[in-house]
Amino acid sequence: MSLDRQSKLAVTLGDPAGIGPEVILKALADPAALMVTVFGSRMILQETYDKLRSSNLATEAANPETLNIIDIEPDSKWGEIIPGVGSAASGAASFAYMERAIARTLAGEFCAIVTGPISKTCWQAAGYNYPGQTELLAERAKSKRFGMLFAATSPHSGWTLVTLLATTHISLRQVPDALTPELLSEKLELLVECLREDFGIERPKIAISGLNPHSGENGKLGNEELSWMIPWLETQRDRFPQVQLDGPVPPDTLWVKPGKVWYGLAKEAHDGYLAMYHDQGLIPVKLMAFDKAVNTTIGLPFVRTSPDHGTAFDIVGQGIADASSMKAALELAGQLASRRAAVRMGR
Repeated sequence: MSLDRQSKLAVTLGDPAGIGPEVILKALADPAALMVTVFGSRMILQETYDKLRSSNLATEAANPETLNIIDIEPDSKWGEIIPGVGSAASGAASFAYMERAIARTLAGEFCAIVTGPISKTCWQAAGYNYPGQTELLAERAKSKRFGMLFAATSPHSGWTLVTLLATTHISLRQVPDALTPELLSEKLELLVECLREDFGIERPKIAISGLNPHSGENGKLGNEELSWMIPWLETQRDRFPQVQLDGPVPPDTLWVKPGKVWYGLAKEAHDGYLAMYHDQGLIPVKLMAFDKAVNTTIGLPFVRTSPDHGTAFDIVGQGIADASSMKAALELAGQLASRRAAVRMGR
């Protein structure tokens, strides 16, 4: 990993009762790991480290004594935090870590935030009714245009899969009402900007998924494609003449070509994919790249990445949590922060 010296990364611990502390310490044990500042509890990191060092299953972990840590003391109102047990206390702690990291990043101290996994249920139990970290980040950064994007580089072919979700943490029943030409225009614009500015692709090829099976099959399986998605797509081709826009692609065939390229069975696929809803985009991403994918929020004034997994309360303390996605999140944050710094300096 490489990062310009003027770039600094903040890492939040995530839910302290989950595997965040473990995967962070494992990821930072890599000799090539970036220098970062961890926002969380020094005590919990030390306890996690001691347990990992005494385990026969995991010996490689960064010593908290060697790390830069912004130690956020527990509030007596939170209650006890128990490893492996998500609670209002652990939710309040993870929210506090996020708040402090966001504030100091917006103040200019850091150029990127890598967020450990949190539990939305625990946030809500603590009284914080956000759908997820993405929405909190956007609110605090006052970003009206933002999106949840997943990136993963294949270990088989070196190709990078980039997928943006048009809608995120809403129920499937709400999706058709949430999707509008205005929303898709905003998300497509964000994806084009991201591919150009963060990935250096000036003339990207983007595949846009249909909503219904077979993209509606001429109205027999749903009329969203015929009534507005296809006409909308024509306007976007005029809007972005330097971008190849394909769609609405039937959702069940959209992922065939990227799957082949991921495993080195084909050479070309699209540079970016726009999925209409959460599982439409994330089932294929996690099937191909569960331990490689990185969640990144685009549209913020700073870089934000996160591992593409949850708190895994059920395996806490066993020393078996996989840090691959956290390593990938740190690496991508470093790459994007360096690219943005270079752009600012006119290089």
